[in-house]
Amino acid sequence: MRGINVEIKIEPILIEQKSVFIQLMNLYNYDFTEFENEDINEYGYFNYSYTDYLWTDSNRHPFFIRVDGKLAGFVLVKENSGHYVNAHTINEFFIMKKYRRKGVGSFAAKATFDMFRGKWEVCQLPNNFPARKFWKSIISEYTEDDFQECGTENDEWVGFIFDNTH
Repeated sequence: MRGINVEIKIEPILIEQKSVFIQLMNLYNYDFTEFENEDINEYGYFNYSYTDYLWTDSNRHPFFIRVDGKLAGFVLVKENSGHYVNAHTINEFFIMKKYRRKGVGSFAAKATFDMFRGKWEVCQLPNNFPARKFWKSIISEYTEDDFQECGTENDEWVGFIFDNTH
């Protein structure tokens, strides 16, 4: 995307970039402590147990998000997954604070949906109200309000289901 003096790109994360991904994942997990009660380990890192699977599981697709060539975040997609339906899922989505509320997340989410056609499920923790608001707005716009809500406040996950096959 080329916006107002900004170029946003979604690019696959290569195994050689694993250490960079781990650093960004730690920033993401730090932000996420607002919604989950996780602690860092004795080495100063948050544990993300799926890191190695990103390059060994053919259903997992890790992408960096770049703005004008600079790292701005990441998105992790998993196929044949989901809490409520078998679908493509956004396992993790992170935009660094510097780039939030500037259209970067919106562009990255829609570009990611366009890369994978079919049924989608995008879920959030019930207490993560900023994410819930973001995803509802993006998916509503992307699908022209053709989506279903899933989960309730009492469930582990709430979110949205839609199909972009057409």
